[in-house]
Amino acid sequence: AMETDPKAVVFGEDVKFGGVFRCTLGLVDKFGSDRVFNTPLSEQGLVGFGIGMCSVGHTAIAEIQFADYIHPAFDQIINEGSKYRYRSGSQFECGGLTIRTPYGVVGHGGFYHSQSPEATYCVPGVKVVIPRSPIQAKGLLLSCIRDPNPCIFFEPKILYRASVEEVPEGDYMIPLGKAEVVREGTDVTVIGWGSQLRILDSACEMAEKEGYSCELIDVRTLYPYDIDTLEASVKKTGRVIISHEAAVTGGWGAELSAKIQERCFLHLEAPIKRVCGYDIPPSPLVFERIHIPDALKNLDAIKETVNY
Repeated sequence: AMETDPKAVVFGEDVKFGGVFRCTLGLVDKFGSDRVFNTPLSEQGLVGFGIGMCSVGHTAIAEIQFADYIHPAFDQIINEGSKYRYRSGSQFECGGLTIRTPYGVVGHGGFYHSQSPEATYCVPGVKVVIPRSPIQAKGLLLSCIRDPNPCIFFEPKILYRASVEEVPEGDYMIPLGKAEVVREGTDVTVIGWGSQLRILDSACEMAEKEGYSCELIDVRTLYPYDIDTLEASVKKTGRVIISHEAAVTGGWGAELSAKIQERCFLHLEAPIKRVCGYDIPPSPLVFERIHIPDALKNLDAIKETVNY
């Protein structure tokens, strides 16, 4: 994106030095300090700065070091960024804004470095995207940067060190707003996104050995989401499991569950099951393994739902 768009800039906390996860390492040497630079420790300030840059024609790629700290920028994202084009009657816009931020559990992050706040930012005017793997991350991130709408790109931080793929060197994009059927099946539809896909794939693998056929879907774009792909799968299987790390109450699974129920009520053979984090402050350090919806919890849910 930096090579093809001379107006693209990358900025955030420590990005000049590569960032805490080394995602921007070497960019300042290649593109210079005018296009890759650090900002003060102010999430509200750096997002507001990005909105301003976009309004005068730049492509702004902002990094918030951890998604746990995106909330100070809530006002700029929700009250300014998402509404900017609409309130000005398309005279001004900040569609060139992409916010990158790592989210989710990593095994030792504790309260303030493990949260999954994606549902909070699924609002009209903003696109919310979460990849499950390196290949997906590159294609989806390029699509976010080039999309004419503000995007938030949540990066599963556990995948920085745990996921290995042969990522194509060339330029490619993966369409936003389109879910992907990762594994086909006939007994139950299993829905997730981001790092949860690894856990769900493991659960589906174990279930298959016990005779259960699972259709696994990666939502990829949480907002606006691809209800058509979800609907087609649920009408085929008649059963649904939705799983995410965030707490069950207020998690994005609630929206998906409601919409699936509206579209597929007469096709459902069992209640929609959500396998999510508990309704407690997120990911307490020593209890993280208990708190997260792991493969065994999802395997139990698959059995329960199919045998309802």
